[in-house]
Formats: sequence, C-alpha cells, structure tokens
Amino acid sequence: MNATSFGKRSHGGARLPHRKHTAELETVAMPAPQSVTILMSQHIGVPCKPVVKVGDMVKTGQLIGQSDKLISAPIYSSITGKVKAITEVVADNGSTVEAVVIAAEGEETLADGIAPPKIDTLPDFIAAVKASGLTGLGGAGFPAHVKLNPSNLSEIEFLIINAAECEPYITADYRTLMEDTDDVMGGILLVKEKLGIQNVFIGIEDNKPKAIELYTKLCADKAGVSVAALRSRYPQGAEKTLIYETTGRVVEEGKLPSSVGCIVMNVSSVAFLNSYIRTGVPLIKRRLTVDGGAVNEPKNLIAPIGTSVKDIIDFCGGYKEAPKKLLMGGPMMGLALPDDSYPTKKSTNAILAFTEKECREAPMTNCIRCARCVFVCPMSLMPVGIEKAYEARDVQTLKELKTNLCIECGSCSYVCPAKRKLVQSIKLGKALILEDAKKKSAQKPAEKADQKAAAEPEKAAKTEKKADGPKKAAVKEEAVKEGTDNGK
Repeated sequence: MNATSFGKRSHGGARLPHRKHTAELETVAMPAPQSVTILMSQHIGVPCKPVVKVGDMVKTGQLIGQSDKLISAPIYSSITGKVKAITEVVADNGSTVEAVVIAAEGEETLADGIAPPKIDTLPDFIAAVKASGLTGLGGAGFPAHVKLNPSNLSEIEFLIINAAECEPYITADYRTLMEDTDDVMGGILLVKEKLGIQNVFIGIEDNKPKAIELYTKLCADKAGVSVAALRSRYPQGAEKTLIYETTGRVVEEGKLPSSVGCIVMNVSSVAFLNSYIRTGVPLIKRRLTVDGGAVNEPKNLIAPIGTSVKDIIDFCGGYKEAPKKLLMGGPMMGLALPDDSYPTKKSTNAILAFTEKECREAPMTNCIRCARCVFVCPMSLMPVGIEKAYEARDVQTLKELKTNLCIECGSCSYVCPAKRKLVQSIKLGKALILEDAKKKSAQKPAEKADQKAAAEPEKAAKTEKKADGPKKAAVKEEAVKEGTDNGK
C-alpha cells in the first residue's frame, strides 16, 4: 500500500523549529560504563523489588528486579559486574525510588539461559512480551504486555505505529527507522499476526521524506500495512492526536485507545520486540539522542540503561561550556535535571544540554487575553482558565475545565506572549484534583463509620420494638382470656 496524506486534522498544535541536527548521524554503541544505577521504577504501575543483594555478581541481561503485580515490568542488569549497593535515589521526576547500583567487573557476559522464547499461542506471546521487560519507549513507559492484551482484543481494528517524533532535536526513532528496518517491519508484522489486527498505519511526519519513501516501498506488498504521512505539527506524536489523524476516532476522557479499537506502539518498541523474539536478550540498552549547544559532539548512541548523564556526555566529548539547563527528553516535554548524576531509564530518548544563550527567556507578565493558548491546545482546552482555577485552588472548576484531559505537550506555554507558566500550572492542577480525590476517598470509611454509629440507636430501638411485639400480644391475649373467664 502507498503512503497516504490523511485528511483528518486535529485541533490546534504549534509550529516548532525542528532542529534535527543529528538526523543523519548513524548510531554509535557506547561501551559499558564503570557503573550503572538501575531504578526499580521505570514504568507506569507498581515498582519492582530487587531480587539481588549487595555483593552478588550479575551478568548482562540477568533479572535484578521484578513484581508479581500486573501493571509492572521486570528489570535486568545492563552490564556485567558486582552489586555495590541497593539504595534510594531521587529520580528525574523528583520521586524517591529504590535502585540497584552495579559496578562493572570482568568481561561483558550474557546471563545464562538467554535464548529466543518459544511462542505457539497468544498467551505465549504475551508472556514473552512481559519477560522482555518492554515498556513504552516513546512516552510514559506503560508495560507493553498489558497494552497488547486488552480485554476487548476482538474489537481492535487498528495498530498504529508512532514514528512521528515531533519534538525538536530528538532523532532516536528516526535512526531506528533507518538503521533497524528489518526489526521494525518484523515487529509490526509480528504484532499484527499474533493479535489478529487487520490494519496497520505507520505514522511518520512529512519532515522525514527518506523514511516515508523507504517504508512506502517496504509496505507495498504487505496487506493491510500502510504509511500515514503526517503534517509536521507538534504534538503530532501524542497518542490521542495520532489516533484521530489516522483513523478519525476520538478517545474520550479517562478511556484508553483500545476503547476506540486502536493500539498505539512506538516504532522503537516494535523494533525491540522483534529483536527480543529473535535473540532472547531483554531490554537492557536504549538508543538516544545527545544534543544541545553545550555538547562538544552531538550523537545518536546506544547506551546501557542506568548509565549516568555525565558518562554519556563524556562519551560525546564533554561540555563545550557549563550547561545552563540539562534535559532528559525533549525541550517541550522533557524533565529538567539539577545535575548530570542522574541515570538513564528505559524511556530516556534524549539528553539535551543547553547554553545560557539557548535558555534565555523573557520575564513573565500578565495575561493579555489573546487566546493563543486556546487556539493551539490539541485537546481544545482553556489553559488560561485552568491556570486561574489552580491559583484559586478551585478543584470543582478544574474538573469542569477537563484539566485531566491535558496531555502536557507544552504548546500553550510555548506560544504565550506573556510567558505564563501554563503547562506547569495545569500539572499542578492535576495534582490538586488527585489530592482532593484521595482526601475524599480517605473520608469515606470515616463517613461510613459515623453513619453506622448514628444508625445504631435507631436500629436498637427497632430491635427492642420488634422484641416487645410478642410480649404485648401475649399480655393482650391473657387479658382477653381473663375477661372471657370472668364473663362465664
């Protein structure tokens, strides 16, 4: 099938400078660092518990963390060495999580028992996906074995491959498209076959003409598989936006893509999945882009998961100058880091180090009511209204304004001439809604206890009245009998 330029246009979106400086730089493999810090929480859901202890020798690909909960994913050692510590560290999102610190020791050796998984049935396939440790490599890190096993599998009509990579600077997915072609196509056809999905769209922004041309040719003889050439407008790679632009379907608030017959997978996720089925090597490495004016040698590289930002920057020739800002991820949705000691995770797709000149921003001023934030919001929200509701701590209004529908793309903040911190306020507004829900949830048991206590006297009175009934009837019967006897 040929590439198709889809007519559906989602609301809003911002035109960003692409700055894909590393697009044509082939990926280089980074050697194992002296140590890695592997977080036990690298996914949405329940964190893993370490299954190793300090002093243990571990091999590359050996299981070091797992959980028996459904929404979780196993974690493996990315290098060969000795467990130096099991400690708590602050993650890139500010949360405190458990981590396993491994110091490199000896030659890199794959763990015993690594082999391609045997797959005969759909449950075998889902079990293999879980064992691989795969979580979404393009976003929040949702466990792949859960995504690929929806309760309404028979209703899934579309598999959508997210190869949009709409954020500036990042080119890791593009290099996956161009360098790992066999694994990309193999992974797509594997998921299509195992899940019985009839239609596949490979969504690629039209600022990647080489990729569109290549995959249009590769899909020519693949029934039900086609390339969706998407307009280059941020946030084209957002899940709900991508679904609408390719299928015209709308995912409602609080619903998953499966509710409209869709499964969305990142292109790097399907490529890794095919690699795992071929080799049995779990998710222990990650392709990422390193760029920014403070970096000596911008690169696309593959690094062991848990490698520190400092080690990665050193591999790229170090800093040209001290960075004003370090980001893990892109400039729109990435997280700012206090320093370069933080380790990479499964979902890390970029490290950006910006100079002071690149980070210069105008001071924040009062809203001028231009409504640009409303026009660019891909979810048709009112960011300035949400900001005001948050500042007033008005939870009810935050709910009415559908704050939880926000995908946190940052388009509103980007276009705001007053430089309002809109997306930051929306994130805080979400946290306020969640806090309120937790408070109400905590109050429910207390309210039930109060209601039960209030009901006890009434219940006791009813019980007493019920018990008095037979007594009164007996007295009445005795009185009647006595009267009858007297009448005689």
